[in-house]
Amino acid sequence: MAEQNHATRGTTPALQHVVPGVWALRNVFVNLFYVRDPEAPAGPWALVDAGLPGSAPKVLDKAEFLFGEDNPPAAILLTHGHFDHIGALHTLVERWPDVPVYAHPLELPYLTGRSSYPPPDPSVGGGAMASLSFLYPKKPIDLGDRVKPLPEDGTVPGLPGWRWLATPGHSPGHVSFFRESDRTLLAGDAFVTTKQESAMAVWQQKQEVHGPPAYFTCDWEQARASVQALVALQPEVAATGHGIAMRGQELRDQLTQLAQHFDQAAKPAQGRYVPQPALADETGVIAVPPPVPNPLPNLLLGIGLVGIAAYVLASQDKPAPQRQK
Repeated sequence: MAEQNHATRGTTPALQHVVPGVWALRNVFVNLFYVRDPEAPAGPWALVDAGLPGSAPKVLDKAEFLFGEDNPPAAILLTHGHFDHIGALHTLVERWPDVPVYAHPLELPYLTGRSSYPPPDPSVGGGAMASLSFLYPKKPIDLGDRVKPLPEDGTVPGLPGWRWLATPGHSPGHVSFFRESDRTLLAGDAFVTTKQESAMAVWQQKQEVHGPPAYFTCDWEQARASVQALVALQPEVAATGHGIAMRGQELRDQLTQLAQHFDQAAKPAQGRYVPQPALADETGVIAVPPPVPNPLPNLLLGIGLVGIAAYVLASQDKPAPQRQK
């Protein structure tokens, strides 16, 4: 029902139960997910994405709250390797030395120290989060042999009943995860449910479908195709990398509108990766188009707005409920 999609940051806790077996943790402005088979409440669980740098204590605390002490995940699964989705990884793999990390083969160069991502494009998106994107980390991390490619058959390690789908565009090897039984979609940043380029929208977290965060999207043709592939799944629930999970017919209608009008609703009119994409393969980035100017007034405005927004965002997440007996 439409009223299900009227939540905001002010009305939702940081740790949210999305559907049976799926919990979302809002880490300032990005989400990560704890997932378990709802038919096996004492069975293994998996972590999807790993939040911002410095978030490991929070990630570990919520894992203990949900699954008990000394109960590491069966796997850490990455939708992609941008800094806000892998920030806690180094600490987590030290804390959980036997837990493998999985990503698409085309993401491995950025997770094994071989290549930096294509540079962000601060000229697109028109908001403070976009204007400041030139400051966001893009260098690779090096997990060595701790990170492995996702299985070629589409199965998801540690999560029976789920499958992964290649949804590139926002990054070269971006993936999404889908549970057919209840049509639950973990879409990463293939699309999101807030206007991520805007600091004010990130603060408010009003539920509405938007395209992938523009400042990091390096191939708009692939991004459009990925949204079209996700529309075909007809998800009942979509939990994304940014924003509050949406559900029902309103979700499907908005996602369909995004797919049908992607060039008008999501793709910038101009920008670094609009005329031509970044080129990448299994070794990393091969070539990127030249940058375009980032107007200074937008940058100065962005600095002020993001500073204010960061303070407010950090102070407004509601605490998780007390541990259930």
